[in-house]
Amino acid sequence: MTAAPGLTGRLAEFVRALRAQGIPAGPGETADAAAALEVLGLDDRELVREGLAAALVRRGGQRSVFDAAFDLYFPAGVGAPELARENPPQNREELRAALAAALAEGDDQALDQLAGLAVDLLGQYGVGTGPGGGYSAHQTLDRLQPQTLIAQVLAAMRASSPAGSPDEFTDRLARDEIRRRVEGFRGRVRTEARRRAAELRGRERIAKHAIAPAADRVDFLIASRTQLAELRRTIQPLSRKLATRLAARRKRTTRGHIDLRRTLRRSLSTGGVPLRPAYRHRRPGRPEIILLCDLSGSVAGFANFTMLLVQALRDQFSKIRVFGFVDSTDEVTHLVDTGAADPEQLGARMLSEAAVVRWDGHSDYGRALGQFTAHWLDAVGPRTSVLILGDARTNGGDPNLDAVRAIRSRARHVHWLNPERQSLWGTGDSAAPDYADLVDMHECRNAHQLGVLVTRLLPT
Repeated sequence: MTAAPGLTGRLAEFVRALRAQGIPAGPGETADAAAALEVLGLDDRELVREGLAAALVRRGGQRSVFDAAFDLYFPAGVGAPELARENPPQNREELRAALAAALAEGDDQALDQLAGLAVDLLGQYGVGTGPGGGYSAHQTLDRLQPQTLIAQVLAAMRASSPAGSPDEFTDRLARDEIRRRVEGFRGRVRTEARRRAAELRGRERIAKHAIAPAADRVDFLIASRTQLAELRRTIQPLSRKLATRLAARRKRTTRGHIDLRRTLRRSLSTGGVPLRPAYRHRRPGRPEIILLCDLSGSVAGFANFTMLLVQALRDQFSKIRVFGFVDSTDEVTHLVDTGAADPEQLGARMLSEAAVVRWDGHSDYGRALGQFTAHWLDAVGPRTSVLILGDARTNGGDPNLDAVRAIRSRARHVHWLNPERQSLWGTGDSAAPDYADLVDMHECRNAHQLGVLVTRLLPT
């Protein structure tokens, strides 16, 4: 069979949506996806999903984005769910009772139908009254409160189990399974709300604004604790990838420049034709890295992730030293050591065990940079690259540009990684433009940008 023209257009729109979300699906992957559709047909939707995923998804961490886009462009149905057209629950309490029964039985088909019905019954706002209407997953879940059904579902599972009183261990397992089913239902509600909203506002608009980005595309400054935890789990795979790139760069750079005299001497054996160039090889030597990290507020998540990533790359450098600050500076290298650091508790340990807060707990770049130059400037040498991590917001204090000049005068390189959007630099209490006049400042809002910058900026 061959794909229908309408299906071809739908596939092209789907691939464009994936590219907009950071999934690099090019012409080759698109052709593979079309071939997969031609072979698989459309009878089994989940088989189509897996076939397209195999053709279009190339990197870890992108599957959740793919699934959300797939549910928009290849939905399971159109309009209200089938249950809503037949004999639906008439109110919230009937819906909660039906949901409790489906959760107790683990009936995925019923949960799909109930998710659609819940969005239709509880999630509408302004539909039919103007262009601003739609369907809200948050409103649906807030009104339905599925997480409060755990005790009721557990009682139903006990009643349907074989005779015998359950022990504490089996109860705990059952509760964990119920929580997993509830979370799965919440995901179904979010999927259904996006589908219904896309029917009103268009798939392209909903795909652009309502699909959560992959973890490596989430801004550090707005990432939730769950997203930051997911990012921390990617540190080791990302560090291996970056280490390979850094090693390749080092191999290219140590090759050196052409040695003209030796090249001409070699060419005598080939009639004066320089077939085998000779190079002046650089003496290999691993550089040193110093990190200066703002640990205040929401910037701390960005700093913690970057610290752990650079520490995971420690084999690429002769020495790594890490300094943290809020309104005071202290060395925290021993806390970032991957053998001892708990990534989940790293920030709390730094704030409690290191002397990074001495005054009011607000960022004071001038004081912190001054303390670093007063006590640790000798750590910066001609082989040292310094990375400063922070948003450069001084809370109206003196930015202490002289301290930055002192660091720049001794270091091999100085780079400033700023997690704020570049359009915000210089607004409010931001001293970013002043610092950027002295050192290279780079926008670094997410893990993807950080990986690119680490590969490009770190010395070899």
